[in-house]
Amino acid sequence: MSFKRIKMVAFSLLIGILAFTVQAESPEEMIKISTESVLADIKTNQEKYKAAPSELYQFIEKTVLPNFDFPRMTNLALGRYQRKLKGDQRARMEAAFQQLLVRTYSKALLEYEDQGVTYLPSKGSVAKGDVTVRTEIDQPGGFPIPLNYSMYLVDGKWMVYDISVDNVSLVTNYRSSFSRVIKDKGIDGLIKSLQDRNKDA
Repeated sequence: MSFKRIKMVAFSLLIGILAFTVQAESPEEMIKISTESVLADIKTNQEKYKAAPSELYQFIEKTVLPNFDFPRMTNLALGRYQRKLKGDQRARMEAAFQQLLVRTYSKALLEYEDQGVTYLPSKGSVAKGDVTVRTEIDQPGGFPIPLNYSMYLVDGKWMVYDISVDNVSLVTNYRSSFSRVIKDKGIDGLIKSLQDRNKDA
């Protein structure tokens, strides 16, 4: 598997890692408990998901979304352009961005090869409600891939608002590409391009 593809697999794992809502005293416990639950499901159902990817999409949509703050992630990915959203653009943008992440990384998740996960000390302040939970995806014969979760506390629940693989932030990466499309085609053009990509995913 290429290094680029390994990073895609790691990205998929992070989307699956928070797939189950769990009662945990800390964000670190939430990550660890959820990771073990999701990886067990993938090991059991991987062949079924390969035969019917739509079932994997449904699994992710049902179990992942409650743990990710997609409105905030969308705002961060849009940067200054989020203030220019009008009418139903926000709802359409959030839906298209959410679907893009689910479909793109579901495919990579199908290539999971039983890599181990190492849990590292977190950064930030639990007391202030904003932490970065740090993990690594082990790669046999290679260097582990850093996989970090930016989380904050909302109404007593820890939510993910950004993730990074190998020190590359998801929202920062998309902000750059979204900005280029918006400058060329406008916000509606960006939404349409995401919708078109989702049809092909």
